[in-house]
Amino acid sequence: MSAPLSEDLQGKYAKRNAPVRKGDTVTVVRGDDKGKEGKVRTVDLKRERITVEGVVVARSDLSEVPRPIHPSNVVIKKLELKDKLRESALSR
Repeated sequence: MSAPLSEDLQGKYAKRNAPVRKGDTVTVVRGDDKGKEGKVRTVDLKRERITVEGVVVARSDLSEVPRPIHPSNVVIKKLELKDKLRESALSR
């Protein structure tokens, strides 16, 4: 599941998009939560959705749960590069 990279990262890595991983910093660009920024909490490969810190929906009992977002509706602002294999794949 890939998401578009920010313009800065596109210039740095010469790629338009990259696979989303837990820990990446993203900004929501479409939907009710447009403009919110946070780190990726979870990546659900089966449902093709991600959850982002700070993007929540309130239930009727006033508890808050993470709102699932499709990766195409976010832009990656900062990549989590602890994995050397991912870093080498991006710089290819």
